[in-house]
Amino acid sequence: MTSHTIPPAGIPNGEPILRDGLPAARAKFPESPYLSDEGRRMRDEIVQLLPSLREQAAEGEALGALTPATLEAVNGVGAFKITIPTELGGYALGARDTAEVVRTLGQGDAAAAWLVIVSSATRNILGFDVKVRDEVFAGIDDWVGPLVFGATVFAPKVGDGRKVAGGYQVKGKWSFGSGSKHAAWGSVGFEYEDPASGERRRAMGVLSRDQYAIVDDWHVMGLQATNSNSIRADEETFVPDYRVVHTADLPRLSDSLRGAYSGLGFKHGAFGMMIGSSGAFAALAIGIAQGALDSFLAQAAKRPPFNLPYPAMSEMASIQVVAGKARAVINAAEAVLARHMDEADRRALAGEDYLPSEEPEITMDLVHLIHQCLHTVDGLLLALGSSAVSLSNPIQRAVRDIHVLATHGAFRIDPMAEINGRAMFGLSPFPMMAAISSPVTAPENVRPPAAPPHP
Repeated sequence: MTSHTIPPAGIPNGEPILRDGLPAARAKFPESPYLSDEGRRMRDEIVQLLPSLREQAAEGEALGALTPATLEAVNGVGAFKITIPTELGGYALGARDTAEVVRTLGQGDAAAAWLVIVSSATRNILGFDVKVRDEVFAGIDDWVGPLVFGATVFAPKVGDGRKVAGGYQVKGKWSFGSGSKHAAWGSVGFEYEDPASGERRRAMGVLSRDQYAIVDDWHVMGLQATNSNSIRADEETFVPDYRVVHTADLPRLSDSLRGAYSGLGFKHGAFGMMIGSSGAFAALAIGIAQGALDSFLAQAAKRPPFNLPYPAMSEMASIQVVAGKARAVINAAEAVLARHMDEADRRALAGEDYLPSEEPEITMDLVHLIHQCLHTVDGLLLALGSSAVSLSNPIQRAVRDIHVLATHGAFRIDPMAEINGRAMFGLSPFPMMAAISSPVTAPENVRPPAAPPHP
């Protein structure tokens, strides 16, 4: 052996070695004890699908929806059923499993990963009357895609409704219906006047596919294939009582599902579910960044630089620095994500939930890593140069997709930092999710008083 083939201290014999004596593979760590067999299976099957997903992504963007091949592939591994109870044909995966599946899928097609996350709208149906649950889940074995999408349930402006015998007459326009072209049912918000009290109340109703039209208005810079179109019902459509719940009751109904079904996904408390949901979007950002880095490495190894005498960009020190920093950001982001998702699952199995005061700090960690991944992806494009801005180059799509992700209201970093900063200074918290209640009865403080400032 030469000095270039002897493994450095701490690297086992048999590890693939590059000419500089470093391991060729990424660092390996023991797998999380909270990964299930089904979670590993999905992740590993998605890894095999990555070449096809990457190849189809541009076409999906042009279609404004997942391509039929991608939709079939993602459905085939069971990813749209990760939050559905095992008793109803799903997998009820925990937070770590979900993050692993989404992160891997995000390396190939960010829009597909987004739709897997928001397919959790199907879970909301479990809090409704058993009759609507049976209607929706009757098609689980045959439907290709998410069963349910949600649109404008908690927004300031929702649809209009009026109470009638046996239900509600509802009409309106509902925006941001991710997966609307692929789902069989839609859940929407509406406001109506209670005939008995005169109070304005808010509710969520479930519409069948024949009760709304899809509006061609999702024309955006990224995540185009999520088909987050608006839907509309210009004429009143009847929604029976059993397909309606009041939004003020949603926290209670959601909490009632804890332990009602088998599977780790139904052991989380309310705050554990919130953290798991934020973690899934953070996992998507990591997946986008990793996919962009993979593409960057492949392109830099083949492409000559514009104005330096190297045979390939990969021999440029500046490119090597960008790659090294990018991997460090991704590794750090993965470590933060793993810590929080594992802890969410640990608490779920122990029958514990988070204190309300704990959730904002954890969410801030996750939002911060989303934005760190965004800056990393931006840097990869800038380092590669003008070739990266071609619409055929996957890096430019990664840039656009992750920017759209980071503009989501839940993941804008400065507002989330302000929420955390108020707590750190001992100031009263803002109301959280006030839109789930009627406008006149929105709670003053959902989060408890902030902890005193740290010394």
